[in-house]
Amino acid sequence: MIPAEQSASFVCQMEQVLDLYEQPYDADYPVVCLDESPKQVLEYQEFTRSNGQRCQDSEYVRHGVVELFVATEPLRGWRELTVEADHKAATWVQFVARLLDTTYRDAKKVRWVMDNFSTHKLSFFYAHFPPAVAHAYLQRMEIMYTPAHGSWLNMAEIEFSVLSRQVLNRSFAHADEVRQVVEAWKTKQNAKPKPRDWQFKTADARIKLAKLYPTI
Repeated sequence: MIPAEQSASFVCQMEQVLDLYEQPYDADYPVVCLDESPKQVLEYQEFTRSNGQRCQDSEYVRHGVVELFVATEPLRGWRELTVEADHKAATWVQFVARLLDTTYRDAKKVRWVMDNFSTHKLSFFYAHFPPAVAHAYLQRMEIMYTPAHGSWLNMAEIEFSVLSRQVLNRSFAHADEVRQVVEAWKTKQNAKPKPRDWQFKTADARIKLAKLYPTI
C-alpha cells in the first residue's frame, strides 16, 4: 500500500531502489531481489459427481505452513527458490550465504533489494558465523531496503505472483510435494530465462506519485 500522505522517508528510499534498477547489467555487481512468503500446505478433498466428474471440495486438511524464499536477478532472468520450514533470521542468513558461496562466488559485490523485515539485518551474520567469516560475507554485499508500504518495489514479488498463479494454486498433501513442484518450476523458468526491465523510473515517480513528495 502506498502512503496516503507526503513522506520524505518513503520517496527517498523509493528513489534509491528505482535508481538501482536503472543501472546496466554488471556481473561483478549484480542486482538481486530477495523476498520470502508463507505458504499454507492445504490438501483439498475431492468427490465424484453423479456424471463421473471429479471435483474439488471446499473442505481441506491443513498440513502446516512452509516459507518460500526467492532471489531473482531481473536483468539476467534468473531465480533461486527454496522451500524452508521457517522464516527465522538463521534461515535468511543461510539462504544469502549459500548464494554468495555458489551462484555469486565470483561477484565482487551483490547489491540486494529486499523488504526491511526484522530478520533481514546484516548483524545476524555475526550471530551465526565467526567474526572473520561474517566480515568477509558483508564485504561482498550491500542491501537496499524497500520503504515501508513499498514492497511493490521489490521485483521478487513478481516471481511469487507468477509461481502462485502457475503451480501453487492446487492441493498439496505434504511440504515435500510443494518443494518438488517449486523446484521443477524454477528449473523450467531458468532453462529459458526472460530478463525483466523495470519500467517505472525515478522521473515517472516524481510525476505519478507527486503527492508523496514534500512541498518545499
